[in-house]
Amino acid sequence: MAKISKIMRSLGLAIAAMILAIACAQEPNADNGAPDAAATGPLISATNNWVGYGGHHVAVGKNFFSEKGLQVQDLFFQSASEQITAFLAGRVDLGWFTSGDAVQMAAKDPSIKIIYLVDYSNGSDGILGRQIQSPADIKGKTVARENILFEKVLLRAYLEKAGLTEQDVVIKDLAAADAAAAFAARQVDAAVTYEPYLSRSAEQGGGAVIFSTKDTNLIADVVVARDELIQSRKADLQAYFQAVDRAVKLLNAGDAEALGLVGKKLGISGEEVKEQLMGVKLFDNEGNKTVTVSIASSHPLSGPSAICP
Repeated sequence: MAKISKIMRSLGLAIAAMILAIACAQEPNADNGAPDAAATGPLISATNNWVGYGGHHVAVGKNFFSEKGLQVQDLFFQSASEQITAFLAGRVDLGWFTSGDAVQMAAKDPSIKIIYLVDYSNGSDGILGRQIQSPADIKGKTVARENILFEKVLLRAYLEKAGLTEQDVVIKDLAAADAAAAFAARQVDAAVTYEPYLSRSAEQGGGAVIFSTKDTNLIADVVVARDELIQSRKADLQAYFQAVDRAVKLLNAGDAEALGLVGKKLGISGEEVKEQLMGVKLFDNEGNKTVTVSIASSHPLSGPSAICP
């Protein structure tokens, strides 16, 4: 756990350097959330196939954005790598990413800021393994994982339990869905992936979840935007997250229609979404107002608010 905390402290430092006033961005507008008069064009919002991003899908499906007077263009990617490429190319206004992805993107474009905490993964990200009873057993095995920071952090945390590094395994660079499929087809010995693939592929591949984010807070998910958008369309962003807030509250309440909308987007049933969300802590706007960064904690985005006066 000490080594995991070290990883998280490093990530926390990077997040602390780029965090925006998340809670302040959620304050009600004097015009009740009406979009900026100067705003032009739709907000282009991008997600990928992670169940924790369900707040966006529900807000789209239930027309919460349009009720706020917003035009939102919904982009959906099958891999985080494709989504990152699109955001860095300027094709996306709002990106739903892991905090690790956000840190790496900000290193390339310092104008990128975190403006919202979406969730903590609490068991819905993990490592699949076959005939691996302990971390030491993974030595020499073939492991599929995508070449992105949060999957590297997750795998590193597991390997370090046995004093291993990625040099002690054979890495296959595959997106989460493809890594899970490779495990299910018994083409690799282990795979780093997440729901909606994690549980299903463990069973199909004759293996088990050998490590997950349960009780670790290794992975936080966030929404990012560039400074220019934050400054020019503040009211739009406030309205956007007010709509997301309504959606998240429905998901946290287990609303069947909301769960079904997320399931339709991800290609699974509403009941499967409900089960998978048990491994995710979703944050609404009130939750965001309690968020700050504490690099001395194993929970680098938690604690009493120190963001807004």
